[in-house]
Amino acid sequence: MTILILVGGLMGAAGVALSAYGAHADGGNVTTAAQFLLFHAPLFVALGLVGNTRGIRIAGAGLLGLGLMLFCGDLLTRHFAETRLFAMAAPAGGLATIGGWLVIAISGLMSKPR
Repeated sequence: MTILILVGGLMGAAGVALSAYGAHADGGNVTTAAQFLLFHAPLFVALGLVGNTRGIRIAGAGLLGLGLMLFCGDLLTRHFAETRLFAMAAPAGGLATIGGWLVIAISGLMSKPR
């Protein structure tokens, strides 16, 4: 799933750029968004390399991607536009991200040993 590797690389690049911005500006939400992107970038690369089950693809491309877009997008919109995406966008994104990690955990239990 090369798209997941691409997304992971873009997340890593955005995370580093936002970390630099946050270090020189009033970090707050920008720093938190940068950390979330950097924490999850390696996961997307790994899912792209070895994520060969349907559950992992759903978690990688679906729940985690959507969750990070909502969570980080809301935090960055608050900082740069001084508004929010919509009410409860960050919490919804956080819950989707947690759900993605749980799907990955469950898919590990259900996978066949090699």
